Amino acid sequence: MDEQVLATTRRALHGVAESVIAGPQYRSHGTIRLAVSSGGFAGVASPLRVQGTELVGPGGRWPLRGTLRELGVAAGVDPGPPEGLYSDTSGVDLDEPLAVDPAATELIEEWFARGDAALRAFAPEAGPVLWPEHFDLGVALDEVNYGVSAGDPGHTRPYAYVVPWTSREGEFWNAPFGARRWATDLPDAAAVAAFFTEGRTQA
Repeated sequence: MDEQVLATTRRALHGVAESVIAGPQYRSHGTIRLAVSSGGFAGVASPLRVQGTELVGPGGRWPLRGTLRELGVAAGVDPGPPEGLYSDTSGVDLDEPLAVDPAATELIEEWFARGDAALRAFAPEAGPVLWPEHFDLGVALDEVNYGVSAGDPGHTRPYAYVVPWTSREGEFWNAPFGARRWATDLPDAAAVAAFFTEGRTQA
């Protein structure tokens, strides 16, 4: 997978998650939380979801193309990110044309599904949340964050992470924020869960 195509698609999906689902949901229901759903992701209170390369809602299905503003209007919501909650955003302007590659979309959505299954096996008591701020899926246990990211400006590839709230030292901790493993090194949910379990032991 070309990393530029992957990064461009991730940014577009992040924009949809933040400005078409999470923002309107927050203004109507007071929560920005999203969750992994069949074939993609959805709001926990919003009727909108992304499935594959489409936005799906009560009024129909719309391909992820055009702009965030056009998608929001089609779906019957007032698009825009949640306001006043965080400073880091997707950076996608409401009138910026979206670029969504089907293969990259499938890779990202499969990674979120793998991570969701891993987190539920690792910590059944903690429901994973897909956060629109950084477009990552995670849980927090005993002052340690566990989760999976679709990538970010510093890491173009999807990865799993273990992030203690206070820094740790040792071979396991291979990233400035804690521990990171690339999605390509964790082929299934069991491997992702094993990484989280090792992280819990190391932390």
